[in-house]
Amino acid sequence: MNREDIIKMAREAGIKGPAPARQGFKMYANPQRLEAFAALVAAREREACAMEAEYEAARWPYAPECREPCEDIAKSIRARGEQ
Repeated sequence: MNREDIIKMAREAGIKGPAPARQGFKMYANPQRLEAFAALVAAREREACAMEAEYEAARWPYAPECREPCEDIAKSIRARGEQ
């Protein structure tokens, strides 16, 4: 996740840019927008972790049943977002 991804998620959550300079640096965000932003970041991070587990399963050179632990890990990670 890079700076542009974070800015895109913040905008998606409804967080606006900094307030005018005379007010100091304040973001236009309320608690609901911040929660939405945190949820987007967490979902992106979960998906990245699940994809890494799937990558490890796919590159495992042995019997398919040996891949199951990595596949189960990916499913468990994704399931955390459904709670």
